[in-house]
Amino acid sequence: MTVVPVTSADLDAAEVSWFAALCSDDYQFLGVPEGRLRSSWEHCSSILKEAERQGFRNILCPSSYQVGQDVLSFVAAGSQVTSEINMLAAIRCGEMQPIMLARTIATIDHMMKGRLTLNVISSDFPGETADSAFRYQRSREVVEILKQAWTRDKIDYGGEVYQFKDVWTDPAKPYQQNGGPLLYFGGYSPQALELCGQHCDLYLMWPEPEEQLAERMRAVNAVAERYGRTLDYGLRVHMIVRDTEAEAREYADYIVSKLDDEYGKLIRDRAHDSISLGVSHQARARELADQYGYVEPGLWTGVGRARSGCGAALVGSVDQVMSKIETYRKMGMRAFIFSGYPHLDECRQFGQKVLPQLNTCSLPEIYGRVPTSTPNTPLGEGERK
Repeated sequence: MTVVPVTSADLDAAEVSWFAALCSDDYQFLGVPEGRLRSSWEHCSSILKEAERQGFRNILCPSSYQVGQDVLSFVAAGSQVTSEINMLAAIRCGEMQPIMLARTIATIDHMMKGRLTLNVISSDFPGETADSAFRYQRSREVVEILKQAWTRDKIDYGGEVYQFKDVWTDPAKPYQQNGGPLLYFGGYSPQALELCGQHCDLYLMWPEPEEQLAERMRAVNAVAERYGRTLDYGLRVHMIVRDTEAEAREYADYIVSKLDDEYGKLIRDRAHDSISLGVSHQARARELADQYGYVEPGLWTGVGRARSGCGAALVGSVDQVMSKIETYRKMGMRAFIFSGYPHLDECRQFGQKVLPQLNTCSLPEIYGRVPTSTPNTPLGEGERK
């Protein structure tokens, strides 16, 4: 299997992350809502704090318009109840005016002392059905404006969507140096690969058979090479790990044992990304799976019956899961975002059974983004308003 070049080529470690279920995506039985698992500050912050206790290096904080909590508000609050774990905040490009977004992100980055990372999302807004080319152009412009805000004294930008002239950037300087927070990005369309290859740091994938994942990595690497860049790569996948394979497969069957497939389809269809190319690939994996839902050994597609987006889980014993992760690492993956149902319980399962055996790292530190002393970014006397 071809291994693509990566930015952190000499790194003998991976960033291992968990998932904060901000979008009411937490169940004991998939598709059966429970009040105790409903998205709330109390519940989701308990997942965040448990992930830090277990030693996860980052946690994905997702975004949705239908349900859940505001991501940046949650991350800002989360910065005050944690001290070690990074937080991967999903930002939907165009939701906020980009200069105000740059300022908000910089403020949170100072609150977190460089523990902030960003998951760049390009999607429709409620009531909007935008052409894909426009959405990715809007996302490109947001990213380019963020980078100007974080690295220049002034923003001068003339795009198709946004135009700014001589905007002073001093308030928008983040805590992190050398470009600001790392940008994670996922998408399958040609426009998505182009944006990621040109501007982002880490390409995130959803679970598919290994050869399909390798194909995605080769495709985005080809784009990055045109810009004289390399990327790192990551996988977002659910996790069911037990002492034996039989126990893990039994638990997989257990969590879908009360699922009504019509309600599962409703859950998938209400998501804004339900018609995306990436989601169609997750659906294709379910179609190709065997009668038990496995599309390849250890990769179970049953989760996708009740959620849009990431729709498969690694299922197996500790040794089997470790072996699968090592295979992905040899392919060139440097980041993993795991989750499980319920998220708090499975955070402990993975944290206790697998995480101590993994060599982990913080990618902002690897990239040299986190300074050794707090940056001093005061406003000039004439600039205070």
